[in-house]
Amino acid sequence: METKSILWKLLWDYDPNGLIVLDLDMKIRLVNPAFCKMLQVDCSEVIGRRGVEILGDVDDFIQAWRDGIEIRGIEREYPNVSLYARQVIFPIPNEELVAAIFVDLTKEWQQAQEMKKLKRQAIQEVTQVVHKQMSVAQEIAGLLGETTAEIKVSLLRLLDMLEKEDGRDSE
Repeated sequence: METKSILWKLLWDYDPNGLIVLDLDMKIRLVNPAFCKMLQVDCSEVIGRRGVEILGDVDDFIQAWRDGIEIRGIEREYPNVSLYARQVIFPIPNEELVAAIFVDLTKEWQQAQEMKKLKRQAIQEVTQVVHKQMSVAQEIAGLLGETTAEIKVSLLRLLDMLEKEDGRDSE
């Protein structure tokens, strides 16, 4: 049994995912070092504190316990510590506890946000170029319309002059 206990302690300490366990009063009972690092807290100082003080919202923990369900795939941002994490929350009925695993997705989330920003900028730039092209096309069309009208007026005058001249010649 001693070996299992040491093994579990090692897994707990070295798991790169954040692990937290709350009791039914939503007070923190256990956290692993990865959790403390993610949320930038001292492990010894969070034990016994209310979960809402660290997590901000424990409604999903309450729901998991109340409904006896596992809640997977919750993604949440913790802007005060620059963390974006996916959470799996599940009840431990025989111990009257609720636990959660936090998977740090901050880098991926930041990359996705940067990509969205670049896409928005590209769309804005393309829109500006299209508007500029439309303005230039309208200006060119206007100029072509003016010169075409001028040519038409000149041709009509020339035709009028030729007709008058032909009229004199025929007399």
